[in-house]
Amino acid sequence: MLHANTMDLALYVADHWGENPISGFVAGTQCASRDPLPETDTLEHILSCCYQASLMREENRPVRFRLILRDSTCFNGGDGPPGGLHRLLFTEPRPFDEFHLQRLSPAVDFYRSMIGVGCGPKDGLHIWGIVHSGTRWVQNVYGGKVTAPPLPGSLVIYVTDPGRLTVCRGPATIATLHRGKVLSPTNEVFDSRWLPANFAPVRSRLWRLHLEAKKAAKKPWADLDPAIVRSIAQQVVRRIISSVRSSGHGGTILVVPPEIASRAFEENSFLNIEYRVTDEASRKRFQTLAVNLMNTLAEVYGAKAGAGAPVGWSEYVASNDEALGLCDEAVTDLAHFFADLSAVDGAVVFSEGFDLVGFGAMISGGLKGVRTVARALDVEGTQREQVHSGSFGARHRSAFRFCHAVHDAIAIVISQDRMVRFVKWIDGGVTYWDCVATSILDF
Repeated sequence: MLHANTMDLALYVADHWGENPISGFVAGTQCASRDPLPETDTLEHILSCCYQASLMREENRPVRFRLILRDSTCFNGGDGPPGGLHRLLFTEPRPFDEFHLQRLSPAVDFYRSMIGVGCGPKDGLHIWGIVHSGTRWVQNVYGGKVTAPPLPGSLVIYVTDPGRLTVCRGPATIATLHRGKVLSPTNEVFDSRWLPANFAPVRSRLWRLHLEAKKAAKKPWADLDPAIVRSIAQQVVRRIISSVRSSGHGGTILVVPPEIASRAFEENSFLNIEYRVTDEASRKRFQTLAVNLMNTLAEVYGAKAGAGAPVGWSEYVASNDEALGLCDEAVTDLAHFFADLSAVDGAVVFSEGFDLVGFGAMISGGLKGVRTVARALDVEGTQREQVHSGSFGARHRSAFRFCHAVHDAIAIVISQDRMVRFVKWIDGGVTYWDCVATSILDF
């Protein structure tokens, strides 16, 4: 198999630049909210310089940075975090090459700033300064309710590890080059139909509990968008994954069907759980918090009950209400607590309602091995390529065996190198997805 390079990445980005419109950015100048992509040769040169810089070190520190290709005049000099972007303009532009990217990277903290790059007809590619973004944007990846300053639809490149580049149009990920492969967000399972379909009964149950509480409320509550249940669950999963990845030890999360969860407390041929959790209300902490969050949101927006569109995730994110802030903090704490359990050898096991079953779970070695697995090439797994399972480590192979035996299970495998993969039995075989959106900050 031939390995992909920066030219392959440039061609992929050029082919997909115009897809998926970006909303939410209001330009402060005459500049367009979606910038044109440079010529393919220029784009490949930018990516090549970033790639070479990623292989370097600066005073024994790894070279990591974010870069934005946009004319300096398109930034409002008076803006700044947390609600805007702060432009810092050099008196003299610097040449654009891997050496200047290397030298500048220590001054541009990955989480807070970007290198500002321009491309003019006279001066060509050049580094004109720094764009200070603040850290709120990280919550778009890690999960959170704080609103990030909007990015324009410009070329943005993340350099996170040696040989790893992620290309975005503003906040929208287009593709990542990693280990000789171009990974695209078409593999992003959070946008799939099959993943939320697995949890439809749980969402229905949580929604019913919310409606019962609303009916019993003494004051009017706002109508909620039922989709908010899905958004809450996604945020919890994102935060668990990001916390495990940040720890550096990796881990496996298993979401098992009810019949397997009930058998986990007795000897079975699937799992040996070292630390089992008693069947009491505390196991259902996620469901309790989710319903409480929905109830609080409906109560906070109660004055708008019956008026306009239902209240949803965007209103939750935008709210500064203290009670909602406490709900969000509780959800974050729970996600970190779940992630901490993965530090013990073995998998963390949940039922389909995210009730904690136990941790330190060893998948039975007696389960039938899987010789090949399918790598999903699209979000639904309809397009796949076969991969030999021997190219994966023990953690992945165990997850493959489990999903081969338990077709309704879902495994999330976070490797020590922080790569995230979802594993599921689909259409007669074990399939995995490289999770792009949760993997762009892999360090």
